[in-house]
Amino acid sequence: MAMDSSLDNAFGFNEAVSLVVQCETQDEIDYYWKKLSAVPEAEQCGWLKDQFGVSWQIVPAILEKLISDPTRSEQVVDAFMKMKKFDIETLLNA
Repeated sequence: MAMDSSLDNAFGFNEAVSLVVQCETQDEIDYYWKKLSAVPEAEQCGWLKDQFGVSWQIVPAILEKLISDPTRSEQVVDAFMKMKKFDIETLLNA
């Protein structure tokens, strides 16, 4: 839940709060990335900022499973640290 106040406040959006979208397919990741990304220099490891400065994480639903696997977690993390937008196929092959 989020709410606004009628009072003036001296804060803005920052990375301390982000919205997460878990995607089942690469098409979903591509769709949300195209719709939301407005600050290319802020993109890293599935994070982006929209036109209002709100941070989003667009992540594959399978990511948690991949990084919990002790036999491949290090390779998966190494792979996604080089990405801006997640590429599911690359993560599966890491």
